[in-house]
Amino acid sequence: MNLVVKFMKEFKDRDNRQQLKGYRNKVELIRKRNLEAWDDERLQGESLRLKKEAIKGRPLDELLVDAYALVCEVAKRKLGLQPYDVQIMAAIALHERFLIEQHTGEGKTLSAVMPAYLNALTGQGVHVLTFNDYLANRDAEWMGPIYRFLGLNVNSVQAGMSLDAKKEAYGNDITYVTAKEAGFDYLRDTIALNEADMVHRPFHYVIVDEADSLLLDEARVPLVISGESGSFKNDDIRFAEVARQLEQVEHYEFDEFQRNVYLNEAGSAKAESLLGCGNLYDRHNGHLLTSLNCALHVETLLKRDVDYIVRDGEIELIDEYTGRVAENRYLPDGLQAALVAKEGLQWTEGGKILGTITIQHFISLYPGICGMTATAQASAMEFEHIYALQVVQIPPNQPNIRIDYPHRIYTHKEAKLQALIQEILSVHATGRPILIGTSSVEESDKLAEALANVNVHCHVLNAKNDAKEAEIIAKAGEIGAVTVSTNMAGRGVDIRLGGGNREQAEVVAKLGGLYVMGTYVNESVRIDDQLRGRAGRQGDPGASVFFVSLEDELMVQFGIHKMVRVTKQDGALEGAVLFSKIEHIQHVIMGQNFDIHQELNSYSDMVEDQRRILYAERLKILKGDLPMSPSEQRVRLFYIDESWAEHLTYVSYLRESIHLESIASRNPIDEFHTQITQAYEQIPSKINKEAKKMLLRLGGSNEPTEWEKLGLKSPASTRTYIINDQYSENRRSSWTGTTVFAFWGRQILRLALWPVYRMSK
Repeated sequence: MNLVVKFMKEFKDRDNRQQLKGYRNKVELIRKRNLEAWDDERLQGESLRLKKEAIKGRPLDELLVDAYALVCEVAKRKLGLQPYDVQIMAAIALHERFLIEQHTGEGKTLSAVMPAYLNALTGQGVHVLTFNDYLANRDAEWMGPIYRFLGLNVNSVQAGMSLDAKKEAYGNDITYVTAKEAGFDYLRDTIALNEADMVHRPFHYVIVDEADSLLLDEARVPLVISGESGSFKNDDIRFAEVARQLEQVEHYEFDEFQRNVYLNEAGSAKAESLLGCGNLYDRHNGHLLTSLNCALHVETLLKRDVDYIVRDGEIELIDEYTGRVAENRYLPDGLQAALVAKEGLQWTEGGKILGTITIQHFISLYPGICGMTATAQASAMEFEHIYALQVVQIPPNQPNIRIDYPHRIYTHKEAKLQALIQEILSVHATGRPILIGTSSVEESDKLAEALANVNVHCHVLNAKNDAKEAEIIAKAGEIGAVTVSTNMAGRGVDIRLGGGNREQAEVVAKLGGLYVMGTYVNESVRIDDQLRGRAGRQGDPGASVFFVSLEDELMVQFGIHKMVRVTKQDGALEGAVLFSKIEHIQHVIMGQNFDIHQELNSYSDMVEDQRRILYAERLKILKGDLPMSPSEQRVRLFYIDESWAEHLTYVSYLRESIHLESIASRNPIDEFHTQITQAYEQIPSKINKEAKKMLLRLGGSNEPTEWEKLGLKSPASTRTYIINDQYSENRRSSWTGTTVFAFWGRQILRLALWPVYRMSK
């Protein structure tokens, strides 16, 4: 097997080299188009010529050399930036719809300008999806002078902008925006009752920055729009109190990997006694069982300052991949309400879900997709399978001279902590800047406290002080700086040696550059590589090392602590076997996660196909492509939206219970597809039936006031948010055919209650 992997790697490397050779030839052609002698007016005239050619339909490939030469010259004049050859090579690959792996500090922002300009010449618009609002605004303003000089307009979209401001921004030739904000705006468009209220125009070409994060880590994150109910719910507090009185082993058990928790028989009896509800598994107690399961989950599996923080009286979830606060993100089902109750806060109910789309499905709406990131090759198979995107590795402008030391592995956490502190003290004494990547807010705070006890002052960067991120990162490369961070520091703004001061940078370089230490290894090799990549930018010196203990969560979860039968010791363990075992585990987990994503996609893909079919019909009605009166248009739009919202509710219930089919030896995915297909096929007749009745009541009236009297209006207010789907992934990955009875009971109840729910509608 190793020989096969080695052969495939060599084959891909050879293919990559051939591709780069072709790009170098194009770079030579671009360089030969020397435009230094041209005045500004001639440059702008050339841009106008290219735009006319593109609008006429001339292939953009034929305009690439002239267009890129133009951008290179204007970037030098307007921003003082002379693109490197490797940046131009990256820009060519982006235009050709590849995913580029470009090292940290290599200038991805400028690389993106060339394909963005070229593809915007058609007048159809280009979106650059960035990691956060700050970067969207920064990049639009920073690169704006190039676009505007060349006769194109550019803007950024920010959360909270007015409808008119967003519509104007999306109408620009180039728009910088986060994926989630663009996705939310798309969802708002899908329930608009007037074409004038839509902000997006047809999608054309997108450049995805930090592509591995958006296209893989957050790919399945569902974006949601719902009608705002505004009502408060406090019922969950009593379930939180019950959950606190239950004891592990005696009352509940975890699955193999502690991803889910289940009541046992004694736990059910205890809960029934505390709730005074009789048999917890009786049909009329279904809501009690569901709420109790949610309360038990958040009490035992969600940890404050690890999975979430509480700030200003609000629960804020922490993104497991970035360590940042996951803005506007909530847990699914009743878990968010249970978590709020656990912390003694008030929960506002979200109302009926009107529409939802995953980031993966949203990005796939663009006919042209490309992306860029510092870490792509490790997940090349996933990019190709999910998006048909192939990875091209762009060489660095300067050779990477960072030293990546082997992991230092210890028998227990205390030994790891002491070794880490000693290493920090030793390196800090030289004045060399240090960046320490930790696993959680809790760990970063504890490490900062431990360092204070040995008189080492440090800056802490975690979800609690994310507003100071840019300020802290800017100082992280200064002489004597010690920065303790969650893996927030793994993406975004570059860490410059000496904090950007040339004299300081020279001193830091002589000390060996930035020293990066990781206090644990991630499930994903890519995330480790992101942290390593903070050091060694643009040929700078640097180093990285990871400190690991056999008591770390990953080691315990996969039984490494049992395989290595050694007594506790203070020193690091010797031998390369452990290191290779850890690498193997990371690759196994990446494979498992890929399989889980594929299974989950099997559920969501068909629902998305149904949504697109229904939305295409809705769009025809909204744009007046079908001959109807205004009243009929409004009525049909209303019932399309109502029917789809009901369908989504059914899909949610079905997904919660479909794994029971495996008990009956039926394929859950096939059964799910069968049932949602049957439900979806009923939608057109229902829309026609309800629309016919409403039109009779209206009597042909085209007065908006009459429509509103009969309830034909949009929700008074809507709310957009993100569902944290990690829980669903973990739960489904741990499901087996031998699930405990308590879990069966909950799902059987949901199946039994669903027909009652449908009848009540």
